[in-house]
Parts: sequence; structure tokens; C-alpha cells
Amino acid sequence: MREKCTIQREVRLSGIGIHTGQHVNLRLRPSSEGKIVFRRTDLGNLELALDWRKIEAKNNSSLVSKGCRILTLEHLLAVLFVLGIDSLIVDMDGEEIPIMDGSASPLVKTLLEAGLKILSQKKKSIKILKPFTFQEKEASVSFSPDREFRITYCIEFDHPLIKRQEASFSIDSNKFNKEIAPARTFGFLKDVPSLRDQGLALGGSLENALVLDEKRVINGPLRFPDEFVRHKILDFIGDLSLTEHPLLGHFQAYKAGHNLHVKAVHFLLENKDFWSYV
Repeated sequence: MREKCTIQREVRLSGIGIHTGQHVNLRLRPSSEGKIVFRRTDLGNLELALDWRKIEAKNNSSLVSKGCRILTLEHLLAVLFVLGIDSLIVDMDGEEIPIMDGSASPLVKTLLEAGLKILSQKKKSIKILKPFTFQEKEASVSFSPDREFRITYCIEFDHPLIKRQEASFSIDSNKFNKEIAPARTFGFLKDVPSLRDQGLALGGSLENALVLDEKRVINGPLRFPDEFVRHKILDFIGDLSLTEHPLLGHFQAYKAGHNLHVKAVHFLLENKDFWSYV
């Protein structure tokens, strides 16, 4: 059985929220409470503990509770999950986790520099016992037994640079840091007006997202030939982290997104005959 973990010392980050366009300062602080807590310093230090039942998902995954929200959790949660950090206080003076360069690499670098500290509290893993597929129209998320934590993701876009991309990884911290965390979020130039009409992508720029026109990436080069599907794996890990336990199983997604990821997490946690603690 593994022990819970926090960081050795506090660290600070700041940047723009990709959807709100607001500049936000983060202070990540060690904690021995055994849970991840967000503290809105701009709202009188209002605290929101991470809770999968209070997650809303559309273009991002957000914690909504006590009349406020924490937007775009997925990159930070993915990094914490893979590094094994499950006890942390996140002070922030706004409502959105900064997007940084569109990837999770700046978060990985900062947290590794902070150092990890083992706590005395034990934590259990969730082991998948039997398969299930959660499907909505063409999109699907499935899970099945596996001795490791494995993710397979497939995307399809009507774009000459993406078309169909599929990638599969057995997830550990070394592979995540080198092969998945650097993959940046992406979007299409034609969708920008519609997104901004909805109050989304207000902070998106060529510095924090890959942007594609009808034929190419206008702010390349790519970090990986299949950077697009790798970023979807990053998002998927962040959403799977809502289980708040290490995972043993093969998790597969096809043309999915945050909403379907989170629905699958809800289904899994509410149906305990599909898994057991180990």
C-alpha cells in the first residue's frame, strides 16, 4: 500500500486563464490533511475541497461549490495524480488555473523543484475487475482490467494535419513527464469567434495554444507528430484523477471530451461491482 504525499516547500506560479483571460496567481502549499483543497484568496479565503460530485465539465473541468468555481483543473490535477501528490493547498486569487504554455510541463517542473514529502497516511488503489463501455453517439470511454495504469486514446478531426490519431501509454511519472505533459492544448481558428461569443477562450493566444487554420498549425512547430492526441491523454488523466486513488486498469477513449470523461468517472465510482480497492 502506498503513502499519501505532499510537497516539501511552497511554490508559486502565475499566468493567464485560457477561458477567462484573467491573470491569476497560484501558491501551492504543503498540507498534511490528505486532500487537495483550493482556497480563493480573492473571496476571503473560501475553501473548496476537490470532490468529483461537484465537477462540471464542458470545454474544461471545473469545481463548482459554495457559489464559486475553480476552472480548468485538468492539467494541474493530471500532474498531481501522476506525481502522487494528494495532499495540497492551492491558494489562488482568481477563478481559473493558469494555462501556462498550454501544456503541463511548467507545472511538472515547478512541483518537482518543490520536492515531494511522504506522509504517514496510507492510500489504496482502485483495480478494475471487469470491462464496461460508456458511449454517447460516436464517442466512448471504456475501462477494463490491466496490471498497470494504461490509457489508449483515439481522435478524429476533419483536418489534413490531424485526421485520425491514436496513442497508447502505460502511465508512470517518467513517461508522463517526457511524453505527455509537454503536449499543448489546441484549437481551430474558425472556432474562435463562436467560443468567444460563449465567453470561452478569452485568454487563448498563440503563446498558450496550438492554433490550426484550414491546412496547418499557424504557430508550430509541433513537439510531437501526434501532439494533439497526446494532449487529449493529458486531459483524460486529469479527469480520471477525480477518482482520488491510483488506478490499475486500461482506460480507453474515442472522440471523447471532458464531459464524457467525467460521466465515466461518475459511473465507475457509483458502481462498485466493477472495481475493488487493493
